[in-house]
Amino acid sequence: MNLKRSAVYPGTFDPITNGHQDLVRRASGIFDRVVIGIASNPGKAPVFSLEERVELARRVVEDLPNVSVIGYAGLTMDFAREQACGVVIRGLRAVSDFEFEFQLANMSRHLAPDVDYVFLTPKEQFTFISSTLVREIASFGGDVSKFVPPAVAEALARRRAARG
Repeated sequence: MNLKRSAVYPGTFDPITNGHQDLVRRASGIFDRVVIGIASNPGKAPVFSLEERVELARRVVEDLPNVSVIGYAGLTMDFAREQACGVVIRGLRAVSDFEFEFQLANMSRHLAPDVDYVFLTPKEQFTFISSTLVREIASFGGDVSKFVPPAVAEALARRRAARG
């Protein structure tokens, strides 16, 4: 298998947004296989458990036959190799994202010189959406249906209702 035809799109995805979905859908047209790697990342204290984030992402991309969703812990570069992916996809919403992503790509190149980074930008209407903002709006009962897929909006509403 040509590793450069398989890509991993890593992140916490807490929750997956329309911007994430846009990048995955476009990446699925570029690469033969795309693996959404959902990082456990307990240091971020996610709203949704790893299992919930994986399930939500699977529901969002279930119509894409060349996309899979897998939870993982550890270094992204190790995960990319385990999944036989020679490319890591990262999203850039604004210039402010570039410095961190550039630094991350260069560090990763030292850890795994055989794995390349590809940066994708979301469509303009998704550039302001972040999981952090979505979580904050949802926590105050705001309508996030324009920013996330329906399954995610429903899950956020259920989570808020359960908290009272």
